[in-house]
Amino acid sequence: MKTNKSEILIIGAGMAGLSCARALAEAGIDVCVLDKGRGPGGRMAARRAEVAGETVSFDHGAQYFTARTLGFQKLVKAWEGQGVVSRWPAAGEEAWVGTPGMNGPIRAMGLETDVRWGTRALAVKRDADAWFVDAGDESFTAKTVLVAVPAEQAAELLQDISPELARVPASVQSEPCWAVMAAFGERLPIAEDGLRDSEAAISWAARNSAKPQRAGEECWVLHASPARSREIIDLPKEEAAQVLLADFFAQTRIDEIEPEHLVAHRWLYAMPVAVAGEPARYDADLRIGIAGDYLHSPRVEGAFVSGQALAARVLRSRS
Repeated sequence: MKTNKSEILIIGAGMAGLSCARALAEAGIDVCVLDKGRGPGGRMAARRAEVAGETVSFDHGAQYFTARTLGFQKLVKAWEGQGVVSRWPAAGEEAWVGTPGMNGPIRAMGLETDVRWGTRALAVKRDADAWFVDAGDESFTAKTVLVAVPAEQAAELLQDISPELARVPASVQSEPCWAVMAAFGERLPIAEDGLRDSEAAISWAARNSAKPQRAGEECWVLHASPARSREIIDLPKEEAAQVLLADFFAQTRIDEIEPEHLVAHRWLYAMPVAVAGEPARYDADLRIGIAGDYLHSPRVEGAFVSGQALAARVLRSRS
């Protein structure tokens, strides 16, 4: 088994993990990041598909983000200059999207960091004065381990090694969300590119192909409400897609049109209810910490702020 060594190991290469890694690397610290995904995205993922001989992508997780804190505003402005984000007025004056997919910013941050994609942290153990992470065919050792994955996954990883820290993510409740990706051969008779109705079965619907730099003639992403998602949580993906597409047509009061492409994805931990308190937690004695949107706010910017806060705590403990 190959063993990799680094000063700090971060589990999770979403916005929180990469935000933290970026701040630590800027301070001259050797950082390695593990992520179970095959590529950048997480809940900012973009799913590619072949539709009518054309490769298109769907933002089936986060649909857009805002930048209201100074640090995040500066980074978003830099991303705009790099061409990895663009404004999307259909979701509001403050709305930004990644380009050419929502994972654009994650991809850009990942290129600046030592990220091991497709690497799942199976277990974390204390080994003398360091941490040992079992990742199957590989293992990793580091003096400090930071966990930046969804709350439910963080609680599971931490329960045996830091019960006190594990209690924080274990207290979080996350709402599920079924997402549907649908492509049509003709434009749907809907004027708006983004539709919201928190009380309806489909709480969000977006004409994905109307976002900047998106391919495809008429591609839509539908998000079921938490209540509707719970009702059909155990349906097979194919059935869930058909049910939610019917909900969409009923809500918009348009005639049903057979899609050229129809796929569903179930997000079990789509929307966490943020816990009160600090935006990051760090045990300086054990050198282990947590970050995530569930510690600040369930938004892309919330994950960024949490990652920055965890990096600041680590750096303070070293001074």
